[in-house]
Amino acid sequence: MALFDFYDAGPIRQIATNLFSGWGYNFYRAENQLRADNQLVRAKASWLLGRAVACVESAESDYRREFLPPPSREHPFPDSKAVAAAQKLERLSRAIAALEAKIQEQPVPENDRMTQRYRKEAPTLQQLIAQDELLVGRCEMLRSLIDGQSGTALIEKLPAIENGLAAIHENLMQRAAILLQPA
Repeated sequence: MALFDFYDAGPIRQIATNLFSGWGYNFYRAENQLRADNQLVRAKASWLLGRAVACVESAESDYRREFLPPPSREHPFPDSKAVAAAQKLERLSRAIAALEAKIQEQPVPENDRMTQRYRKEAPTLQQLIAQDELLVGRCEMLRSLIDGQSGTALIEKLPAIENGLAAIHENLMQRAAILLQPA
């Protein structure tokens, strides 16, 4: 009889529940699903910006090949306008990559007792998901604006691209504000 008590679901379930609670995790809570969704959405937004960085880097490389040839006797120094334009593309690539890193390092509400005392986790996560939906939309708009464009076209569209970057940055600031506000 004692052998079969080991397989009794009651004590095993109690042990599992205690372990999950001790670890701060209960996989049947809606908050955990919302937290996982939030992380997935931010990963996709980051992926979209990674694609945009790759497009800008490719356009920059093509631009440098076309407008900055190797030095020769006739032209020992590169054209200063072409160098400035290539540097703008390089700065654009770094700015998008920095924004991608900011998205990846964005926090989600902690799942601890002190946080739960001051904030309702599910409504906070729902607000974050709403912000992240906007974030993904803006990242896709930026990526589609950049995708397949030449370096020259990107330089012409630079004000619109910078506005898109500013909108994404503002979105991240609003997201951070949600996490800082008390319930």
